[in-house]
Amino acid sequence: FALRERLGFARNVIVQASCHGTDNAATLNGIAVSGGTCRGVAVVDPAISDAELDALHAGGIRGVRFNFLKRLVDDAPKDKFLDVAQRIARLNWHVVVYFEADIIEEMKPFLAAIPVPIVIDHMGRPDVRQGPDGADMTAFRALLDSREDIWTKVTCPDRLDPAGPPYADFVNAVRPLVEAYPDRVLWGTDWPHPNMESVLPDDGALVDVIPEIAPTAELQHKLLVANPMRLYWPEEA
Repeated sequence: FALRERLGFARNVIVQASCHGTDNAATLNGIAVSGGTCRGVAVVDPAISDAELDALHAGGIRGVRFNFLKRLVDDAPKDKFLDVAQRIARLNWHVVVYFEADIIEEMKPFLAAIPVPIVIDHMGRPDVRQGPDGADMTAFRALLDSREDIWTKVTCPDRLDPAGPPYADFVNAVRPLVEAYPDRVLWGTDWPHPNMESVLPDDGALVDVIPEIAPTAELQHKLLVANPMRLYWPEEA
C-alpha cells in the first residue's frame, strides 16, 4: 500500500486481474493486511459454491468480474455468468464487466439481464480520439441511459489515449461523461498495469488527470469518495 499512500489515498479496491484466473488468494491477502481500508472484486469459476461465495464476502470481496476481451480469455459463457450474477444478489454485490467498444451492441441483452448493479471497466474502451460526441462515447452514453444502476470506471488514459500524457484526448472525451453521470463514475490507477506491452505509465501522471476530468471539488468527492463508498462500504456510506 506504499504507492496508495504516496499518491494520497486512504482506501482502495483490488480488482482481480485476468492473469491470475480464479485464484483470488493474492487479492484476499491484500485485503486482509489492509486493516479494513481495502475491498475487492473477484474472478470466480461459474461452478463456485454458495459457501465459497460466503467466504469471499467474509474476506472483503464485494463483486465479481466478467471479462469479454477475446485476447485475454478463451471463453466467456454468458449463461453461466448470468447464473453467477443471480447467485450474488443475496450478498448485495455487483458485477464488473470488461469489453471493448466494438461489441457494445452485442453485450446489451446480456447486460440487461443482469439482476445486480453493473460497473463497466474503462468505459468499454472507447476510441477517445473521436471526442465526447463520437460513435463510441455516444453508444456508451446510451448504455448508461438504459439502466440507472450501470456505473463506469473513468480509467486507463494510458491504455486509451495513444498520445500519452497529459492525455488531452482522454480528458476531452471523458470530462463530459463525469459531468453528466456524477453519481455513477469511479476512478482508479489500474496498478500494477497488467498486460501492458510497452512502458508502464507514471501513476502520478494518472492522478494528475483527476482534476481535468472532475474539475470541481464536488465532482472529485463523488468520484473518489462518495461513489466507491456506496458500492464497497455501503455500511458506512
